[in-house]
This record gives sequence, structure tokens and C-alpha cells, in this order.
Amino acid sequence: MADPNAALKTPTDLNRNDTKTVAQALNGILADSYALYFKTKNFHWHVSGPHFRDYHLLLDDQAAQILATTDVIAERVRKTGNATLRSVGDISRHQSIKDNDKDFVAPEEMLAELREDNLKLIALLREAKEIVDEAKDNATSGILDEWTDQAEERAWFLFETTRKG
Repeated sequence: MADPNAALKTPTDLNRNDTKTVAQALNGILADSYALYFKTKNFHWHVSGPHFRDYHLLLDDQAAQILATTDVIAERVRKTGNATLRSVGDISRHQSIKDNDKDFVAPEEMLAELREDNLKLIALLREAKEIVDEAKDNATSGILDEWTDQAEERAWFLFETTRKG
């Protein structure tokens, strides 16, 4: 019987077992990136108060940056010959960043929660970096450095924005 997934097996010189591990790590990051994107947009849409304009623009910029990484993450999974996430349900099964469905969140709480979520994403990116380096997946390793830098910058901006005194 023919392998039904054969059409999706992209040629790669990477070890198939290693690429499955890399794909699992990247799919987790992809799910968390979508969860973080949607939470950031949610807070962007619902922020209020005296710093509305600044927070609204900051969150929109950060959401756009997060969304821009999602296609690259998914394409890296495919380039290693693996399948990526396929639906919102698939995202929810893989995400570790928690949703926030509250009717109201104070602006300072929004920024603090997003800061912590970005720090969590940074930790996941560092874990993935170890996995891809072990798999000798140099291309993914280099991109992970860029994504880590972006998440660190977002966490830094969120920290500085909420700093007192």
C-alpha cells in the first residue's frame, strides 16, 4: 500500500527522526505564536484609558510582527518534510500560551500578561534551538535566533511601558 503522506514528503538531507522532533518543536512555537498573536490583537482591540493611543499602536505593531513569523515557521516545518498545523483546533491542541477571554482587562494587566507570554515564547524558542542544533538544521537554527531577538524586544518594550518611576 502506498504511503498516503508521500506527496508531502519534501526531500531533505536531514535525518527523518530528527526532522520529526524539529517539526514538533516548531509546531508548538507556531501554535503559541498564533495564540500570542490573537491575544495581542484582542488586547489591541480592547485597550482603554489615558494611554490608549500609545498602547493601541504598540500592540498593533507587536501583533503584526508575530503574525509575520507564522508563515516562516510553517514553511520551515514543510521544508523538513513534515506537516504543519491545519486548523484552529490543531492550534489549541498544541498551544501552551493561555487564552484570555475576560470581558475586561486593565491596560497594565494586558501589558504584563503579554510580557510574560513573550518570555514564555522565548524559553520555547531556546528549547527549540537546542533541538534544531542537535539535528544539524542550520537554517532553522539561524531563524530561531531572529525570532528570539524579536520576542526579547517585545518583552522589553512591554516591560519598559509598564515600569513605574
